[in-house]
Amino acid sequence: MIAVQCKNLHAAYERNALKNGESILKGISFSLESGTKLAILGSNGSGKSTLLKAICSMIPTEGEVLLNGRDSSGMKRREIASCVSYMTQVSRIFFSYTVYETVLMGRYLYGSGLFGGVSDKDREVVENCLRRTGIFHLAKRQLSALSGGELQRTFLARTFAQEAPVLMLDEPANHLDLKVVAGMTDYLLEWSSEEGHTLIGVYHDIPLAMRLSDSLLLLKDGKLCGFGKKKELLDQGLLEDTYDFDVISYLKQQVLF
Repeated sequence: MIAVQCKNLHAAYERNALKNGESILKGISFSLESGTKLAILGSNGSGKSTLLKAICSMIPTEGEVLLNGRDSSGMKRREIASCVSYMTQVSRIFFSYTVYETVLMGRYLYGSGLFGGVSDKDREVVENCLRRTGIFHLAKRQLSALSGGELQRTFLARTFAQEAPVLMLDEPANHLDLKVVAGMTDYLLEWSSEEGHTLIGVYHDIPLAMRLSDSLLLLKDGKLCGFGKKKELLDQGLLEDTYDFDVISYLKQQVLF
């Protein structure tokens, strides 16, 4: 099954920019099979985060985005949320809910959350997500009292609680120390190994991207410059073309032990 498909996708943060031919993404087309682990790579400003937002219909687009074969432009917000769960790079705090309440918000798709009934299933999912992300002991703490890493894990747990088959993460390792990143990576690999689960991530940390992917999508100046199996693209030297830099040699030089 095709989990996500983009056809000649253009995207910008304002509708007028699209009309004036000033889109950030320029004619992106790719098709992603269910069960794929995809890393989106590129330099700053290449359009990586914009692509995630476009897939979720969060910004103006032209072209097509299909989720499980359905055109997302005709889908309601809850229908999109049933297909794709998305954790943004920067999550703002508007109200100081507790950690538990915040993760519970990921269940809104099922009629649950702060203003809906909470089922035994909801409690089970939320507690599992809290444990998996290592923040169960913080369940009653206010968001305003969290460190940057604790806050990042809270929003990650909320994303998992949505239980969508496609999980999209924008720089999920931000603010996390090495031990937490290792645990998060193991959980993501476990989650993505389950049938029908598709993982899409934007990463600056290339070694982390390599571990959490079997396929790569390479962006440069808003254009697609490579898409396919990881090994094939690395063999072709497309990573160097994407960054205008000998990435592999640089990474080898950074080995400390």
